[in-house]
Amino acid sequence: MVAVLAVAITGSLATAAHATPSTSDINKKIDEASNKLEDVTESYNKMKISLDQTLAEEKKLAASLGPAKAALDEATAQVGTIAASAYMQGNVGLMNVLLDGQDGMMDRMSYLDQLSRARQRDIANYLSATQDYTDRQAALKATQDKQTAQVKALADRKKKIKADLDKLYAMRRAAYGTATTSGGSHNVSPPAISGAAGKAVSYAFAAYNRGAMYEPLGDGPDTYDCSGLTMAAWAAAGKSLPHNAAAQYSATARISRSQLQPGDLIFYRSNGHVALYVGSGKIIDASKPGTPVNYRTMDIMVPNGYGRVR
Repeated sequence: MVAVLAVAITGSLATAAHATPSTSDINKKIDEASNKLEDVTESYNKMKISLDQTLAEEKKLAASLGPAKAALDEATAQVGTIAASAYMQGNVGLMNVLLDGQDGMMDRMSYLDQLSRARQRDIANYLSATQDYTDRQAALKATQDKQTAQVKALADRKKKIKADLDKLYAMRRAAYGTATTSGGSHNVSPPAISGAAGKAVSYAFAAYNRGAMYEPLGDGPDTYDCSGLTMAAWAAAGKSLPHNAAAQYSATARISRSQLQPGDLIFYRSNGHVALYVGSGKIIDASKPGTPVNYRTMDIMVPNGYGRVR
């Protein structure tokens, strides 16, 4: 049992042979594995945001192909008319105008000049429409290729998350005889806060009180990852946040610790973890696989930034 546990935590048979890990060592290893898993999870969330943007771009490009093709068809038809006219009538030169008498010569020259310019515009429109349609087709193809690559990357990352999660649960089983902890239930009343921030805070307390669990990629109502919880809390208040801690940092206004108000976000581990500030120096956050949503002090580690939802 001891050797198996040591191997699971350290990956080294040599370590297992020389020392029995203490409870603090086990907890440290589990914490390190949890942080790495959270980093991979947040990376997945960021990639998912990028894929959503790519899908939106693809939809926009696909919609633009119709008008571009219509413009190209119109320009092509106009150039075809010019070509047919030139073939049937031949080129009208300036000498033909001059030999046609003096009366109205200036008018005829002006007409020829206008005709030449009109044809130049038609030809320029044709070339521009052709290039525009070709460019849009190429952009759509590139976007579709990007989408395919992103989908594959997401699938690979999700597979890694699953593998890392299985390892973490194996570590928990070896250490404590169980992979997950029941969230249980609580009955903590949220502070009386008005407005959107009050709705976000109330949502977070409800998740804590019902014993919602941490799960990678979770965004409620039963499981959450860190950014999934803050996103869902503020969605309940009518505000949209991206499902990624670093992206939420970018989406919020910078404030100082002294300016913190309930509903603000606190960021940790170089924006690898985010929590919702609920007042009185406390946060609610989702932090570790197999554990429930936390209600605890904001000083779980040194924060690296604070954000206010705009």
